[in-house]
Amino acid sequence: MISFLGLSRQQAEAAAVSLGLKKYRGKQILEWIYNKGAASFAEMTNISQKERAFLQEQAQIGWPELVAQQADTAGETRKYLLGFADGIRVETVLMRHPYGYSLCVSSQAGCAMGCVFCASTLHGLERNLTAAEMLAQVLFAQRELNRLQAGRLHSFVIMGSGEPLHNYEEVLRFVQLCHDPEVLGLGYRHMALSTCGVVPAMERLCQEGLPLTLSISLHAPNDELRSRIMPVNRTYPLQSLLAAADAYAAATGRRITYEYTLMKDWNDSQQQAEELAVLLRGRLCHVNLIPVNAVAERGITRPSPQRIEAFAQVLQTRGIAVTVRRERGVDIQAACGQLRNQNRNESAKEEES
Repeated sequence: MISFLGLSRQQAEAAAVSLGLKKYRGKQILEWIYNKGAASFAEMTNISQKERAFLQEQAQIGWPELVAQQADTAGETRKYLLGFADGIRVETVLMRHPYGYSLCVSSQAGCAMGCVFCASTLHGLERNLTAAEMLAQVLFAQRELNRLQAGRLHSFVIMGSGEPLHNYEEVLRFVQLCHDPEVLGLGYRHMALSTCGVVPAMERLCQEGLPLTLSISLHAPNDELRSRIMPVNRTYPLQSLLAAADAYAAATGRRITYEYTLMKDWNDSQQQAEELAVLLRGRLCHVNLIPVNAVAERGITRPSPQRIEAFAQVLQTRGIAVTVRRERGVDIQAACGQLRNQNRNESAKEEES
């Protein structure tokens, strides 16, 4: 069965013809999906009722099912668990900022990277998401913003569950679709991609010539500690990672964001802050300090506000651009994978009973 979500105009027109419809119907269908957020053919009122009924039988949009949702008390962070046709469920998180709304997009269901603090990797990797399934998260979020009368989505970060560069082809197609003026028309500078540091794929991305913001999950200032926190470092240690990051910054003119999740008694000392400042000195970069969202199964907690501030102060005085991520969604467990795992555990309990 043909699924229209994720198609370009040319592909949709070809799909319409293959169904025995006029070519222009493909463009109309995509305008309803991409511009108006239509979740069913029944909403497409400039298509005849007969053709809508035919499409309902012979094709699908590919719209996800809303399985669960949470909103924080301030209404600034909304987390959605979306289900796809094969039963796979993924999270996406809508966040309000002073400049507008951004969305955290998942690129995989689960994750195989094994980072010690992360909920996404607790049950391993189930599968890669398709470009259409990533686009579905964006369209779902925009439909929610329309419902809330909150305007247009400003940007997105591919920073949800999964390692985007382990799903390279589909992620690349996703960002290209979002940039396509006949799909979303979103500028590449409004897109960010976060990686654990898969160096060969970073080097490949550098050759694409796309000015995406690249965020690198760093989380440690030396190889010994980073290898304990992030197994990927045993394959791609800091020297090769930073060389690939520097090359990307030079090729795109975009500064690298280094994500540094602060974990109590793991990587939050002043000595480690000094070491981080030395590591990043002279690089086109910015450090985003993230107090860890505690995951019960991991036994890792966040440092005190005073310790977080002291860490940031060391970087600032050493000339490193740094921000501390504003607390978002702590009361709804907004860390990647937490809602999905909670829903999974509840489903398992229901089956047992």
